[in-house]
Amino acid sequence: MNAVLDSVLTDLAAEGDSLRSLVRDLPDDAWRTPTPSPGWTVAHQVAHLHWTDDVSVVAISDVDGFASLLERAAGDPAGVVDAAAERLVAMPPADLLGRWDGTRALLVDALRGVPPGTRIAWFGPPMSAASMATARLMETWAHGHDVAEALGHKVEPHDRARHVAHLGVRTRGFAYSVHGLEPPTAEVRVELVAPSGEVWAWGPPDAEQRVTGSGWDFALLATRRRHRDDVDVHADGADAGEWLDVVQAFAGLPGPDPSRRDGSA
Repeated sequence: MNAVLDSVLTDLAAEGDSLRSLVRDLPDDAWRTPTPSPGWTVAHQVAHLHWTDDVSVVAISDVDGFASLLERAAGDPAGVVDAAAERLVAMPPADLLGRWDGTRALLVDALRGVPPGTRIAWFGPPMSAASMATARLMETWAHGHDVAEALGHKVEPHDRARHVAHLGVRTRGFAYSVHGLEPPTAEVRVELVAPSGEVWAWGPPDAEQRVTGSGWDFALLATRRRHRDDVDVHADGADAGEWLDVVQAFAGLPGPDPSRRDGSA
């Protein structure tokens, strides 16, 4: 196993453990607490992570089974995801948490066993094992924020968010396309300060278009957990500014823009 995959899997496990610590002792009725994702409770958030981790294992270990799932989801992928979450939230919270524990462990083992150079089929373009692990970390991190906010917990910034920021940068072209826009050709230099004080950087150092600021806040922006006005992330150049309006680290449609923290439109 390569060092990159090993690092991401270690951080993926830590991210899942962090979310699990928030919900493991919750009374059953608290699992019905609404979260910032419209229509989703704490239980929906965990159910969605369990389902997606499980489907990731299928994509790795059962090519034909995953192809069949793709066919069923082709007409309404969002509907398939939502229906799966609704089915799972009907079970007792302890059972749901136990299932997610199991799929998290299975996914790590499955990703460790992917031969080098293998591309794993997915709902979007095929991915390497490291890319799939990074995507699972990003989603766990984002949904963990939703659960923490719902339960009134403050998430202390940490450097695992670098993986989320990395996806936000790598998906620049996709973010434009999902908004029906043509990506500009100009390169962007991204320099972000990590919670630890380290500088995370992507792109040519001499690029005229630049994005700077907090790495943690960029991750929140790229997962559409914060409005652009509420983050310490800054653009220098028109193309960089336009990108921050559409930046998106996850697959699928962007959904509604996050509300400003002060409640204004």
